[in-house]
Amino acid sequence: MAEKNVLIAVGTLRKNGFNEQLAQRIEVLLEGRANVSRLDYSALPLMNQDLEDPERAEVAAVREAVRQADGVWFVSPQYNASFPGHVKNLVDWLSRPLPGKGRDTAVSGGMRATVSGAGGRTATAEMRAALDALLAFVGAQVMTEKETGIALSGESWMSGTLTLSPEDEAALAAQADAFLEFIA
Repeated sequence: MAEKNVLIAVGTLRKNGFNEQLAQRIEVLLEGRANVSRLDYSALPLMNQDLEDPERAEVAAVREAVRQADGVWFVSPQYNASFPGHVKNLVDWLSRPLPGKGRDTAVSGGMRATVSGAGGRTATAEMRAALDALLAFVGAQVMTEKETGIALSGESWMSGTLTLSPEDEAALAAQADAFLEFIA
């Protein structure tokens, strides 16, 4: 069986934020088992129907990267019991069909996805639930049962370095195994 293509969409804007570090850990877990790449959606404009036609190059590039992936793994912080606005903007662009081309041109339909996050004491539970619901609404097939939420330790908060417990490592590894099976 050919290796699967996993695209990681990181929801933090911080250069070495906890969720960037979590994404790096996920890449290590998938190494040798899948082709892993990052989704660069930093150039996406704010969703605006006036900008849809003609399709902008930066929008086309993001859509094509998602189209080529077997699965998209969202790794995001939690902002005010939800996900960051730029993640919503990404999903909005993915959910839009090409003007005049039919609903099936929206790349979110059928996209296989999963979500992880690192944050405060709720371990990003609200963000993951909200993003799962949004992704399902736009037609994605979401693997929710093994999603990993990391409650950052005091050590992580003090050092700025993501420290995973053995339980966190095991949960993340189980999510990686389940996601590779989910996208098979």
